[in-house]
Amino acid sequence: MHPLTTYLLLRRRLGWRLLREIGWARLMILVPMLGLAVGRALLLAAPHPQAQWAVPVTVAALLASAHRQRADLRFLATSAPAFRRWLAVEYGLLSGPVALVLVAFGDWGAALLTLVLAPAVAALPPARESRSTQHRARSLFRSEAFEWVSGMRAGGLWAWPLLLAGAVWQHWSPLGPVVALVLWLLVLLACYGTPEPLTMLVLAGRTPRQFLRRRLLLGLGYAALTAAPFVWLLAAGPAGGGGAAAVALGWLGLVGLLILTKYAFYPNATHIRTTQALVVGVALLLPGNPVYPVLLLVAVGGVIWQSQRRLHRIIGEPSHHA
Repeated sequence: MHPLTTYLLLRRRLGWRLLREIGWARLMILVPMLGLAVGRALLLAAPHPQAQWAVPVTVAALLASAHRQRADLRFLATSAPAFRRWLAVEYGLLSGPVALVLVAFGDWGAALLTLVLAPAVAALPPARESRSTQHRARSLFRSEAFEWVSGMRAGGLWAWPLLLAGAVWQHWSPLGPVVALVLWLLVLLACYGTPEPLTMLVLAGRTPRQFLRRRLLLGLGYAALTAAPFVWLLAAGPAGGGGAAAVALGWLGLVGLLILTKYAFYPNATHIRTTQALVVGVALLLPGNPVYPVLLLVAVGGVIWQSQRRLHRIIGEPSHHA
């Protein structure tokens, strides 16, 4: 059997194992929600003359974020010299359905760019190898906000100005700043999807309520600062100040939910990421739906209760401080 075929079969087996770990109950909710949310975004972007070009960039950015965080890159580099070609094929296959949707709308150029950018992601180095900006990142964000420090090193520092440039380019339409905010939310989703070591929680020396309050204060503070230019562009456009304020509050609320969800399912990274993805999927899919406020209230109340309960088990246990 060809080594590439063996690699792809192994990746499929690992993907199946991950799905089993997530659980069928979560998958029955998560897959339809995310499918509808992604489909809705594609159907909105594909017919648009300018927005269609954001699709290949978004696909490449999401793949790059996942690629640079892969734990098996060093192993593949030492055991398979041709591993980057394997990764290029894998990423090309993953981006294929998106390219087909673009082709269905006649966006041949955007579809081709998708199939070019996605495999090119395989050439990127692991995030751990990019340490040259360590001092600069610490000067921009407090070390206590470690999600932001590591997330900006992993690509956020170049993603933010690119998104801002795109929002300025499309500032005449509310879609430009709103799409930029959604993509920036996905960047933050990657930042808050990885649980920190247990020792960092224990050494914080705070009660669960104090710990969550501090995490929310830091996370929402930096989120508000980085989102402010996008909100200003939205307010200066047809949406006006009222529409921009509503979008800003909703966006910050989602960031707060991502933070709470992280600690509601700590330290299981798979459950954290899948639940965060479900939160984002529901938020993008159901605005304006009559059940949306009810789902939002249930989600907020549930993650607040569950996060405090989970942290109380970890921080409140005397044995952990011994």
